[in-house]
Amino acid sequence: MEDVGAKSSAIAQWQSLLRDDVALLAMPGAHHKALLSQAHALYRGHVIDADDLNDLLELADAALAYAVEALLDIDTGE
Repeated sequence: MEDVGAKSSAIAQWQSLLRDDVALLAMPGAHHKALLSQAHALYRGHVIDADDLNDLLELADAALAYAVEALLDIDTGE
């Protein structure tokens, strides 16, 4: 059961990073890279399977797209 708790904690940690809008908007590229790196680490550590990895990578890409769009809106004054 400890293993399940550790896996849940590792996934929760990734999700927390995903929701960190302050870090995302401050440094979108570095934040995206950290999300990708942690997602791949979860996969290599057998915490998640290939389908889960794909989902996390898509979420990371969506977060980057959101940040770029938000920063463009700020630059144009919208």
